[in-house]
Amino acid sequence: MAAVLAATAIFAAVLVALPAKALSADVDGTENSNVVPPKTTLLRYDEDYTYLRDPAKRTGAWWEPYKYIPLGFSDDAYLTLGLELRFREEAYRNFNWGELPVNQYQWYRMLPYADLHLGPNLRLFGQVLGAWVTDKETFGGIDATGIELLQGFADIKLPLASGTDLTLRGGRQLLSYGSERLISLRYGPNVLRSFDAALASINSSPLRVDALYARPVRNLVGSFNDRFDPERSLWSIYATGQLTKISSEPGLDLYYIGYRNAAAEFNQGRGDEERHTIGSRFFGAAEGWDWNFEGMAQFGHFGHGDVRAWSMASETGYRFAGATFSPRLGLRANIISGDRNPNDSTLETFNPLFPKGKYFGEIGLLGPYNLINAHPTLTLQLDKHWTLDLATVFYWRESLGDGIYGPGGDLVRPSDNSRSRYIGTQADIILGWQPAPWFGAALSYSVFVPGQFIRDTGASNSAHFVGVEAMLKF
Repeated sequence: MAAVLAATAIFAAVLVALPAKALSADVDGTENSNVVPPKTTLLRYDEDYTYLRDPAKRTGAWWEPYKYIPLGFSDDAYLTLGLELRFREEAYRNFNWGELPVNQYQWYRMLPYADLHLGPNLRLFGQVLGAWVTDKETFGGIDATGIELLQGFADIKLPLASGTDLTLRGGRQLLSYGSERLISLRYGPNVLRSFDAALASINSSPLRVDALYARPVRNLVGSFNDRFDPERSLWSIYATGQLTKISSEPGLDLYYIGYRNAAAEFNQGRGDEERHTIGSRFFGAAEGWDWNFEGMAQFGHFGHGDVRAWSMASETGYRFAGATFSPRLGLRANIISGDRNPNDSTLETFNPLFPKGKYFGEIGLLGPYNLINAHPTLTLQLDKHWTLDLATVFYWRESLGDGIYGPGGDLVRPSDNSRSRYIGTQADIILGWQPAPWFGAALSYSVFVPGQFIRDTGASNSAHFVGVEAMLKF
């Protein structure tokens, strides 16, 4: 509890310390209209503030002194500091359709970081995670992990040719690729996912190729006790880039990802899993349209049998830029293979490896295993600071021989010989408010109405979810 009070006090102290001008909803920190600062990212280590070296490009925003602190001995030696503070409250009624009648709790998270550049080619990056939870009777490392090192790595950049660099990076780090369907930060829950990894990256704009070997960090309740998971490992070659040097042109990802889990568990049973994924993603935007299509195939072994799995994912949208509220209509659709026969040795359940948290919406009851879903969306820009997101999701089992899984891969409901395919219907609404680039808040509500499969296999009450959060980030 003392840690929670400390985190809350830090949040309040930062807000109090900000000048009154910065707290005004009419000030966005970009008084100089000719300067566009980089957007804050989830990784944080890919933000570039070197433009602040030129005093003429400074806007007077309150956060600028923290973003470029010159060290004096070189123009390329500087320090960048930043912080994220998040408070989030979540409440469920009938979690997992009645297995837990009521569950309401608060998450607290702080993410300070320091990015030290010792010349043009050497960089040290460190980020600390503080994560706590209150009023949750049963919780784990995804809810609260105390104080931990989230990221701590060194990288060196080696010029190979004109416009081409090789970056070598080693240490604990966040990894994010593509649409985060397979390798993600797990940003939505309270504790992000990091890896102890060695990475080599060749960047020759507009193409980047990464090769890496990593072990995921196992998050435990308590401070300074997170270590890499000895049972799981990841290795990959991932290429991404635009098809031309014009940044607005369509892009293409091609990748191979290897994965091993010595203690995997599926509807079929438990065993050693080695899985290889090959995939491609095609994405882009033009004339109001945007698209993101991805196909993945998996092979390998599970226990004494083979792995044969696949998935196809898509998202297509169109924004009516000239209409009131600039509405964007979208449709997401996924087909994710499940196991046909739990009694044979072949496993056909697709494994999303390390997917993003809250994969199918804020309520977070289902993960991307053995599913077919259709997910129409509508986004409205109500004014400069307010947004409204509406969505409905329809879920079916891809295979009747397999069960359904949670976001972390846990088996939520086994198949239990049910011949029903329809899982249920979900509706989401999110109201977002961002009065300044460095502060935002959101209110969300979701409901999941069970289908016949849920009614066949256990508790089947409609599940309700409410979430509210506030975040400061610079």
